[in-house]
Amino acid sequence: MTNRQIILTTVPEGALGPHHFELTEAPMPAPAQGEVLLRTVLMSIDAANRSWMKGATYRAAVQAGDAMPTYAICEVVESASPRLSKGDVVAAEVVWADHVVRPAHKVQKLPPVQPLTHLLSVYGIAGKTAFHGLMQVGQPLAGETIVVSAAAGSVGGYVGQIGKALGCRVVGIAGGAEKCAFVRDELGFDDCIDYRSTGMFKALRAACPDGVDVYFDNVGGTVLETVLGLMNERGRVVCCGAISQYDTDTPTGPRNLPGVVVVKRLRMEGFIVMDFARDDAKAMRALQAWVRAGQIKVTEDVVEGLENAPQALIGLLNGENRGKRMVRVGPDPT
Repeated sequence: MTNRQIILTTVPEGALGPHHFELTEAPMPAPAQGEVLLRTVLMSIDAANRSWMKGATYRAAVQAGDAMPTYAICEVVESASPRLSKGDVVAAEVVWADHVVRPAHKVQKLPPVQPLTHLLSVYGIAGKTAFHGLMQVGQPLAGETIVVSAAAGSVGGYVGQIGKALGCRVVGIAGGAEKCAFVRDELGFDDCIDYRSTGMFKALRAACPDGVDVYFDNVGGTVLETVLGLMNERGRVVCCGAISQYDTDTPTGPRNLPGVVVVKRLRMEGFIVMDFARDDAKAMRALQAWVRAGQIKVTEDVVEGLENAPQALIGLLNGENRGKRMVRVGPDPT
């Protein structure tokens, strides 16, 4: 019996394309003592996947010939460890494949949640990233103004809705009139600015008459530069990602650093969601309460089929998704 997996054939220079990937077959892995065989159900598709191809980050770089790494929801189909049993639903760092073997101690058993997709979106990596980044790094107060870029994306949409639940004014930045309308009308932001239109600075300034207290940055580049010019003194900049810089060999950075940080006494802090894993239970309680109260609308973008994972990532980098993008590899456990 064989196992499908997708490998990175060449490290991309410039924009990522389908030709950088190959769907291959490998022998079905078997768990050794202390390991589990996992069947992949849902794979997370994130902009960070592209950054891993550019060099070492908080994890080793992805090299040509490697199976593409990902975070996924899986079912235990065979266990050689007392930690887990057949049929358990778990989260794990895996690769783009139908099946993987992992040490049982590196796999997290998940609580019963329906639908299962919510364990990747609002209660998973997207929601927890939004919660931890905004609450622990941004530290917003009721009445303050929050700006968030990639506002129609998997993390940005939750950041804005959490901000509204906390009593803040929330302004999004997104690409195109249609996405901006979605952010305002469906997600409940106070306003949303199209970064593709001319006059973004003036439009953002008009949408933030009291300045910006917290900026949650998912894109970097010129958008970051623009928002920095509108920050209030003692403002906080939450550096979550830089999607505008991942798919190019000519990255750009804000030209107003470090001057604006010094003059306005800003705090810029980067983070990854694992930094705050100790508080995941707190995040889950808060997110569940906001969802029950109707203050958070769950948005998900599910692409069917392992073979479509490369195009799902390429599309994400081009901004075609709304909400958390994931790939369904197999059916939910019965």
